[in-house]
Amino acid sequence: MYASAQHGASRSDILTALGDTKQVGRKSCSTSGCCGQGKCGSQKGQGDLPSGLWDKVKTHPCYSEEAHHHYARMHVAVAPACNIQCNYCNRKYDCANESRPGVVSERLSPEQAVKKVLAVASAVPQMTVLGIAGPGDPLANPKRTFKTFELVKTAAPDIKLCLSTNGLMLPDYIDAISNFNVDHVTITINTVDPEIGTRIYPWIFYKHKRYTGHEAAKILTERQLQGLQMLTERGVLTKVNSVMIPGINDHHLAEVNKVVKSRGGFLHNIMPLISSPEHGTAFGASGQRGPSPQELKAVQDSCEGEMIMMRHCRQCRADAVGLLGESRTAEFTIERIMSMELNYDMDTRKAYRAKVEKERAAMIVAGHDALVGLADVSSDIKVLAAVATKGSGLINEHFGHAAEFQVYELSKAGAKFVGHRRVDVYCQGGYGEEGSLASIISAINDCHAVFVAKIGACPREALIKAGITPVDQFAHDFIVKSAIVWFTAYLKKVNSGEIAHVQRIQAGSRNATVISAA
Repeated sequence: MYASAQHGASRSDILTALGDTKQVGRKSCSTSGCCGQGKCGSQKGQGDLPSGLWDKVKTHPCYSEEAHHHYARMHVAVAPACNIQCNYCNRKYDCANESRPGVVSERLSPEQAVKKVLAVASAVPQMTVLGIAGPGDPLANPKRTFKTFELVKTAAPDIKLCLSTNGLMLPDYIDAISNFNVDHVTITINTVDPEIGTRIYPWIFYKHKRYTGHEAAKILTERQLQGLQMLTERGVLTKVNSVMIPGINDHHLAEVNKVVKSRGGFLHNIMPLISSPEHGTAFGASGQRGPSPQELKAVQDSCEGEMIMMRHCRQCRADAVGLLGESRTAEFTIERIMSMELNYDMDTRKAYRAKVEKERAAMIVAGHDALVGLADVSSDIKVLAAVATKGSGLINEHFGHAAEFQVYELSKAGAKFVGHRRVDVYCQGGYGEEGSLASIISAINDCHAVFVAKIGACPREALIKAGITPVDQFAHDFIVKSAIVWFTAYLKKVNSGEIAHVQRIQAGSRNATVISAA
């Protein structure tokens, strides 16, 4: 059994990060700070966390918004079985064209998994985290899960180990999780009210028996919260995922947030329901809708003062490889990796991390410098801006090549990452797709500006006509710094009367929401 200190973060460190004044005697975290990024979000930086916690999150792309610009993760699909049924889930084991949890192209044995880990780590030096997230539940497949961790721990000791679970069997495997130094665990907790749980979970399978209805939801909820408490006592960082399901748990998620914080949850990831009918889920078949981006942001905003929030989740496949939002799974199939000559070079990986940390330091300094100019401008205006990026915290993607846009909220506090919008790629074979352009504009229609490395004349004109300013003068520069510089100039123009600030409303949303207010 490993003590919490051996994980590098104590229970008091975790509570300090959560601002638990009752237990650690410190003031709660503020909502503003470095480069204007909310300190109660996963955007916390080195100066905002105890050193033990910072060491654990600084290269973990899911636990640090800043890290996700630079570092990659991979999931290995060694856990096919599951012990609960969720109305939003339909596991698929041979699927290459869906991007959602519970989906994989191929299942792996632990031995195949470690070979894949070494292959990816050799080719992708920024890969720092191995997660087991399915396609079922890792703790419903304990032998395969912990055998994989054992092999990886020996072969690649510099890689962080991580697992994602529904929590039903979590209390039974706390010792194993600790013994293998798995210091990041995600639990999906959608409700702390069994009555709500009956609408999400048709059944669970626990201790060789199938339970349904209220009894099933009650057992699951109690086990989840028990496991969370036990992880906190061991110093394991826990991220809680909650699927936002309009009309079922959307108004209940604030209570979930408070309960999981009280038990030491480090990070809360409220993510949208994926319910496309073609995925074959119960919610998809029944017509249950997911939330709009504005509805999702409103719930996240309401919870942010209570607990550290994650806003950069991409709801990854169970065999995901690469940066968040990037798909490199097809490069590392079983057939390909078995024929690869591996060159797992620790020195190369360390050199890459050193380079990244220098870039991150420069990015922070640039953001601070930009804030100096913003400090002299008086305004309470807030706007959203979309950014086309390939990563590294840079504006380095062509508008027509973007498969998603990152969204930042700009205000007097600075630039704060608040989410992302997936879109259809506009340029196909050198030609622009008009249908894709219309859908892109609809996806970012609540944004005042879109930052790109380059943009063609046709989409530029269409964006301007839609009231969105295309910004390409900051190509390959830092996102946060560039957004603050642009926003400072925007506010000065508004204050001088040169332009009028216009509120933007998301077109086509079910409940049109005003995004900014003068």
